[in-house]
Amino acid sequence: MNVLLSRTDRIGDLILSTPAIATVRRSFPNAHLTMVTSAYNRVVMERNTDIDELVSLPRAIRPERFGAQYRNVDLAIALAPRSEDLRIVGATGAAVRVGYTYARRYLARLTARLFVNRIAISEADPELCERDPERVVRHEVEQLLDLVALGGARERSLDLRLDLRDEDRAAVASLPEHAIVLHLAPRWFQGGSTLASTVEVARRLAGLGRPLVVTANAEIGDAIDAFAEVGAAAVLRDLPFFQWAAVFERAACVVTVDTGATHVASAMRRPTLVAFEHRYFRLASQEWAPYRVPSRSLRKPQSDDEASLARFRDEVALGVADLIDA
Repeated sequence: MNVLLSRTDRIGDLILSTPAIATVRRSFPNAHLTMVTSAYNRVVMERNTDIDELVSLPRAIRPERFGAQYRNVDLAIALAPRSEDLRIVGATGAAVRVGYTYARRYLARLTARLFVNRIAISEADPELCERDPERVVRHEVEQLLDLVALGGARERSLDLRLDLRDEDRAAVASLPEHAIVLHLAPRWFQGGSTLASTVEVARRLAGLGRPLVVTANAEIGDAIDAFAEVGAAAVLRDLPFFQWAAVFERAACVVTVDTGATHVASAMRRPTLVAFEHRYFRLASQEWAPYRVPSRSLRKPQSDDEASLARFRDEVALGVADLIDA
């Protein structure tokens, strides 16, 4: 049996797909399992032994042409509700082709059936969640497990997977253990939060009685320089992916906005506080919440007036204090 799985979007979403990928492997232990990623999110799967073959979709090749190379596939599953993944899966011509889309994306529901013959409809809808505070949205992990079950994969695995090695841990061994790790991303500096306020958040965290380690990706640019004097034990930029995960593994708590860092922290099984965007909080804080770890989900302020920012800083500090004392 030959199986193809495709997920070419974000790093965090691919991490959340690892239980579904493991479920496919457990359900079809003798199958040849090919995983299609993008060049960007490929790193998540580079060490994952649940797959037999890892390939990345080249930017210069149309998804249909790429998927047509896998006409020997018996089962193909698009793990993302994106056109690229659905078109890859459709082009395989597999007897069973599985994908999903959202309830109110009516055109996507029609066009998806051109590519897949088994389709799931997600209950996640940002507008409906805002209108109805009682609306329940399952975590993305749970939705993906139901998705692969449509393809016959029912031997469920529930654990997120990232495979650290001793050399990853050795590379960060000089950092303090049980630190509070603050991960910086652009959303800290916009939409109800500012650079100056986030610097104050870092100072508050440094005063909670644990070492503070600050990590950041290249997207924040020179903003990282503002954190040089906040009392952090280390300020780290652009670490290799698995070394970054190893920093999280050593943490007492990870503090982040809604980025892939949330799901790296969950894979490392660390308590996590996430500041989600004010808009669509009810959806995001359910579907993309920290998974199976102690956590706090905060809603960023609607505006960046000083009173709102001060309340937000208090909420972050109190939430982290609760997590490290639990």
